[in-house]
Amino acid sequence: MRTAGIVFASALGGLLLLTVAAGVWVGIRGFLAYGHLLDAQRAAAAIQSQLDDPAVASTAIADIAAETSAARSLTSDPVWRVAEGAPWIGPQLAAVSTVAASVDDVAGSALTPLAEVASTFSLDSLRLQDGRIDLSSLSQIQDAATAGAASIGRAAASVDSLDRAPLVAPVRTAVDELGALLGDARNATDALARASALMPAMLGADGPRDYLLLFQNNAEWRSLGGIPGAMAVVHTDGGAISLVAQDSTSSFPRYAESVLPLDPEVQAIYGRRPALFMQNVTQVPDFAVSASLAREMWTREHGTQVDGVIAVDPVTLSYILTATGPVTLPTGDVLSADNAVPLLLNDVYKRYARPGDQDALFAAASAAVFDALASGSADPGALVTALTRAGDERRLLLWSAHDDDQALLAGTTLAGGLPVTDAEASTFGVYLNDGTGSKMDYYLAADTQVGWESCRLDAGGRATGVATLSVTLTSTAPADAAGLPPYITGGGSFGVEPGSARTLAYVYLPEGFELVGSSVTDDRGFGGGFHAGRQVLSFTVDLAPGQSAQAAVTVRTPGPVAPRIVAETTPTIGSSGVSSVAAVCIGA
Repeated sequence: MRTAGIVFASALGGLLLLTVAAGVWVGIRGFLAYGHLLDAQRAAAAIQSQLDDPAVASTAIADIAAETSAARSLTSDPVWRVAEGAPWIGPQLAAVSTVAASVDDVAGSALTPLAEVASTFSLDSLRLQDGRIDLSSLSQIQDAATAGAASIGRAAASVDSLDRAPLVAPVRTAVDELGALLGDARNATDALARASALMPAMLGADGPRDYLLLFQNNAEWRSLGGIPGAMAVVHTDGGAISLVAQDSTSSFPRYAESVLPLDPEVQAIYGRRPALFMQNVTQVPDFAVSASLAREMWTREHGTQVDGVIAVDPVTLSYILTATGPVTLPTGDVLSADNAVPLLLNDVYKRYARPGDQDALFAAASAAVFDALASGSADPGALVTALTRAGDERRLLLWSAHDDDQALLAGTTLAGGLPVTDAEASTFGVYLNDGTGSKMDYYLAADTQVGWESCRLDAGGRATGVATLSVTLTSTAPADAAGLPPYITGGGSFGVEPGSARTLAYVYLPEGFELVGSSVTDDRGFGGGFHAGRQVLSFTVDLAPGQSAQAAVTVRTPGPVAPRIVAETTPTIGSSGVSSVAAVCIGA
């Protein structure tokens, strides 16, 4: 018996020694891995100031990859894997090893190939030379961007799949921060991959293309921005770009019948007007519908069928003018980033009473900006920044009649689709439309707010509860607005007193959410319906100069959802198409 006891004690002692040794092993390797990840983080922060020098950035990324590789090796040995199964400490170790593997995958499989391509690529290669872009510059980055987007997507999914509940606060915070960073990186590289695949085709790499440009006027609201006014057709062929036609929506008739069938749900909410008037095609907050209608109307009046439709607004033109610099119009006006919006959305109506003269100025402005781009005078970096900003603000919209191209656009802000509720956020839609038949929306301001009235987080970080949305409309028109030109006030032609403004608004609830309550100033009530699985509330307000009105909507989650709530809105002069305020449930 004494011998058996000695054997048992020896075995127990050996096991304890092994356990202690394993703990020390894991602890030391974890400390070393932390050091490598910290060095990689510092290098990544430093590289931000070196992005304008691809060669230097490429060397820095190689250093980052070496650090992340070392961290991954230290957190993936057999002892570490066994320790991941231990109570309490196991989930912490599993999270660390997942983080190390994810950032190593990004550094090695995504950043390194992209940096190698970047070292031979210059934004200056995107500059138009004699009206043509060298398409070979785009093909250089397509493969690396596509592979990089896939790699970062896998890394983001791996981190997102981690169960946060058992993690201690410092580890949970680190995981959340990395998840957000990878999410941003995934979106950026995905956008780059899509753009590098889409742009050659749009620019005529596989044959000539024609695109209808719609210039939305933010002084007369429509759901997607404003009433289409000036129009143009851009022709592309082998990278060459030319402006081949211009027109105005004022020359388009009211069609006796819908030019294309409308979905019964859409017609129940908006009536047939989007399919009868070119000026109303962007009333439906789904650009695929708007563009298809505009394309059909253009075909009927001009006999040609375009390959796609692009919508921009004067705010977008002001962004582009930061890249081109000021341009001089035939009228002698100097159009600049600072004066484009007031000149094109307000001053023109005070200067010219005849719509034909107004249209001539719009046409001259669009042609002058196009000529500046075609001449190659625009700074490529500033132009990319301008177009990116316009796209993020939902001011630049694109639809293609080619299925492959449209598939690349799907899910991006450029596609101008209905608000989406997914694993990242629950999204309201707030869409504003002029009901005055005027340009009084130049004087209206819209403020949209979202928030959680009450919410609770489950173990997986998903939220359940009650959320709210409020929309406040304010008229900043001068007290004597009734004396403005009739083209601005509408002249009372739609039953609205000159100087006042009528707004028709449509609020889309997040998919699946239940309406709890709603209210609007003056208790005028709500209309609405359902559109593609989303409940829609509509309301109307009239505002005299200086007045405000508010609508509020309260909803309940259908079950656990993303803790973040946002709102997509009509891009106006003073606000973008995405609510600047997002609410995040922090539990209760």
